Amino acid sequence: MEKEQRGKTKKKQGRRKYIKPLGYDFTLLFVVLTLVLFGVVMVFSSSYYKTMTTEKFGYDMFYFLKRQGAWAVVGFAAMIFCMNIPYTFWRRFSALAYWLSNVFLLLLLTPLGQTIGGQTRWLKLGPIQFQPSEFTKIAIALFLSLYVSEHRKELGNLKGFCKASAILLFPVLLIALSNFSSALLILLMGATILFIASPRIWYFVAAAGALIPVGAILIIPKKFRYRLGRIMIWLDPWSDPLDDGFQTIQSLYAIASGGLFGLGLGQSRQKTFVPEAYNDIIFAIICEELGIIGAGFVILLFTVLIWRGVNIAMNAKDTYGMLVATGIIAVIAFQSIINIGVVTNTIPNTGQPLPFISYGGSSLMFLMAMVGILLNISRYPKKNEKPER
Repeated sequence: MEKEQRGKTKKKQGRRKYIKPLGYDFTLLFVVLTLVLFGVVMVFSSSYYKTMTTEKFGYDMFYFLKRQGAWAVVGFAAMIFCMNIPYTFWRRFSALAYWLSNVFLLLLLTPLGQTIGGQTRWLKLGPIQFQPSEFTKIAIALFLSLYVSEHRKELGNLKGFCKASAILLFPVLLIALSNFSSALLILLMGATILFIASPRIWYFVAAAGALIPVGAILIIPKKFRYRLGRIMIWLDPWSDPLDDGFQTIQSLYAIASGGLFGLGLGQSRQKTFVPEAYNDIIFAIICEELGIIGAGFVILLFTVLIWRGVNIAMNAKDTYGMLVATGIIAVIAFQSIINIGVVTNTIPNTGQPLPFISYGGSSLMFLMAMVGILLNISRYPKKNEKPER
């Protein structure tokens, strides 16, 4: 009897725990799909006047609608694919993704880099053209999370923290050469991952102090002095109303003329003045056409999305899942805040699209793929652990 009891106890102890997948976070899924569909409508509403009156777009009022709709379908397929792949699967490819993203960023410095609007941010490989910085967001979220989860104890000392920071700073510096706003966004995402995992808060204070002279270096040279000009224009956009301050002023006019209920969908007047109203400045058009009510609804959707993402991160079954979810939701949160802050002139002008809504194929596709990974993490909460039978 005693032997049998001991055998049962050993058997019980030897049983491994398993995680039975649950359903997806359908609130998150619904909110993302709503934002994407709303974005397709707003891209059309803010672009049809320009495309139907411009030879470059073949006088086709549906020019951007067709492209954004096609990318939304591609992004949906990427999201479905990623949400059905266990997120632990990406652990083995995270290092490859990280180094591949760095290769793409270095290729921007070659003739393969495409200059559009005076900025070399696009890479053209055969028929494919995309922004490497968008791919880098996923790569950093996956690889930095893996490294930190496997070396969490080492973050308690300065050497370990510096190693983890180097993984983040190398691609950030490469991106900063051509796209300072995306570099800042990825820096914020990586810093959030490190902050959540690190036991030493004062390291972040020291790192922030060290980044101040780096920022100064990027402003002092003539090539980058326009960034200092953006700060001056932010303080007083009416000091140069026909050039640097033009976009900010027109955005504020759009927000003001929208009032409480807006002028009506498709009725924006400022989209005829604002360059590329369907892109980074689309939130101003939302305010003008749908008013404070419509803009408030969009902000509410982003708030719910961030809340669900934080909830998924807090309930992830392991450290890796928690950090990946943290990185993904940090990108969406910071990007939304930066875009809305720029449009309302709350922060200096910098080019970041409004997630899921602004026109942009590679941005939409990679964002939806990241949401797919987040949805998969939601299927494996730690509270669902049960003994194997």
